[in-house]
Amino acid sequence: MEYTTEQLDEFNIIGLKVRTTNENNQAGMDISNLWNRIFKEGIIDKIPDKSGEEMYSVYFDYEGDYTQPYSYIVGCKVESLADIPDGMDSVVIKSGNYAHLVAKGKMPDCIVEMWQNIWKSDLDRAYRTDFEVYGPKSQDVENAEVDVYLSVM
Repeated sequence: MEYTTEQLDEFNIIGLKVRTTNENNQAGMDISNLWNRIFKEGIIDKIPDKSGEEMYSVYFDYEGDYTQPYSYIVGCKVESLADIPDGMDSVVIKSGNYAHLVAKGKMPDCIVEMWQNIWKSDLDRAYRTDFEVYGPKSQDVENAEVDVYLSVM
């Protein structure tokens, strides 16, 4: 599993959030339902002050490691958290060291495979904020590229 380590500055995300766990494929169902809701309700168009067109999915508020409950939000990077629409939530991506990986292949299989590899890896994860960035290269369903960032020690 190839990655680079990068120092990232803090930034904000607004979107829809769910609390979930990887136990009994609960996260698979919750995350799929959340993405469906994002598209069905046109949530991305309702996010104010966006600082780009990329969509972010963020894993945060871990109770421990990936085997414990955590929060998951899908949304966009924003300039400010001053105007969070009703029914939406926010998260601050903390500044710090991040392992940067790239998931490549058919969607969403390449993301699932990437996380399975991450869970088996010996990365010294910090379990603060981990996230995926869905930019222009992620739009080709058969040959997508998604940037994955993991907070590391």
